[in-house]
Amino acid sequence: MTDGIILAGGYSKRLGQNKMNIIFKNKPVIIHTIEHMKSVCENIYVVTGFYHDEIKKVLKDLDDIHLIYNPDYEQGMFRSIQKGVECVENDFFIIPGDYPLVDKSIYEKMKLGHAGIRVPSFSFKLGHPIYFDYSYKKMILNTKKQDLKSFRNQYNFEIIEVNNSSILFDIDTMDDVKILKEKE
Repeated sequence: MTDGIILAGGYSKRLGQNKMNIIFKNKPVIIHTIEHMKSVCENIYVVTGFYHDEIKKVLKDLDDIHLIYNPDYEQGMFRSIQKGVECVENDFFIIPGDYPLVDKSIYEKMKLGHAGIRVPSFSFKLGHPIYFDYSYKKMILNTKKQDLKSFRNQYNFEIIEVNNSSILFDIDTMDDVKILKEKE
């Protein structure tokens, strides 16, 4: 069994609005991320923060996900990761909520790997989601003031080559929104 953590706690400063609610193919971006993850994960934890109330409204009809509010969201993404990791009971994926193009095939390929940490790669660039064996739960929870990349880089991780650039595409600016809209 595998759990999933979707990170949705940030300010979306560069975009100037809640990027999780950007509409793509008639649905908010975060819904796409959830739906793709749902196809391979038994439990999904969406960790919110600054835009908690907005995201809660968007997800109100999804009774099969766990919404977790991170009151310490201003401390950065790693604190949201820790809030999600507190809840997992199985191996788990972590992905920011603004990766709506990462589909089921990516998750399935990552599950076929062997290392305790697995990172997808496209054209020699590492992306998301990142897979963690359950044995990393305590290590993540006991880590102080770090970021995910630095944490990952402390360990031997397996690179999983994928033939899909979606692992590199997130939404940070209006130019990213335009690129996403071109894919509709």
